[in-house]
Amino acid sequence: MSTTAVAPLTIDDAESLVATAHRAAEEAGVAVSVTILDAGGILLAFRRDDRAVLISGETSTRKAYTALQLDTATADLVDAVQPGGLFHTLPTALDRPLLFIAGGLPVHRDGRLIGAIGVGGGAPEQDHGFATAAVAALV
Repeated sequence: MSTTAVAPLTIDDAESLVATAHRAAEEAGVAVSVTILDAGGILLAFRRDDRAVLISGETSTRKAYTALQLDTATADLVDAVQPGGLFHTLPTALDRPLLFIAGGLPVHRDGRLIGAIGVGGGAPEQDHGFATAAVAALV
C-alpha cells in the first residue's frame, strides 16, 4: 500500500492567510479577527484588529473550528441549523461549540483537508468574502 504525502499547513501559510484576510478587511473598512487552525485543530495563527470587538476573536476561532470539524464552509451550513434543517439538533458537546455563521472555511491542499480559517468582526457575508480571498490567494 502506498500513500501520498500532502504538505501540511505551515506557519508561513497561516501568516499568509491572516495577512490576506486582514488586507481585504482593511480595504473594506472593516475591523476583524482572523484565526488559522491546522488539520488537528491546533491554533497556528491569530490576529485581532485593535478596532474589532473582543468577541470577534472567539467568533473567528469557532468559525474556523466548525469549518474544520465539518470540512465545509460555514456559510453553507446556515440553513442546516434552522428548524427542520439537517443539523437542527446537532449536539455541541464537542471540544468547542460549533458556530454556523458565514466566515469559516476549510483549507485544502491536493484535495485533502489541512486546516481552516475563521474570520469574525464584519457582517457574515463580508467575513466569508475575506476568508475566501485569503484561501484563494494561498493556492
